[in-house]
Amino acid sequence: MSEPLNPTTNPLADVAASPEATARYLAEVQRVLLDIGRNLESLALETRVHCRDTHVAGDRWFDAWMRAQPVERALKDVLKHVEGVTKGLEKSAYKRRAHDESVTAVEKRRKEKALEKSRKKNPPQLNSVPGNTGQVPQQEDMRYADPASIYDLRNDRRSA
Repeated sequence: MSEPLNPTTNPLADVAASPEATARYLAEVQRVLLDIGRNLESLALETRVHCRDTHVAGDRWFDAWMRAQPVERALKDVLKHVEGVTKGLEKSAYKRRAHDESVTAVEKRRKEKALEKSRKKNPPQLNSVPGNTGQVPQQEDMRYADPASIYDLRNDRRSA
């Protein structure tokens, strides 16, 4: 595979260590690729004009067009791949920054998780007021204590 990132042997180690430097480097590569893409678009257009205008004696009107199609398709595929690479560069710069942010958030998440775990093991005790036993007093004549049906309405019970 490749060597590990070592500043003494690999010049991109400093770039890889910083998300801002990575974004700058990838933006520069993207600019170069976009410039190449513009040149390829121009080349594709000129190639299309030349190939479609190349007629041989005895050709029908569409024969030159049919011969030009594989060449045009190949250049179109190259342009599509260049565009995909530029989009991939943007995405990788974003992912690099997101990775750095998630690494800095790990410590905070771990502290929160440990705090939540300690809360689960030792739930906070509620301070009770003296004389309050925590029980709800029972009333003798509660009309809505038990569920009632519509058949109990004739006995002067009201449905809940």
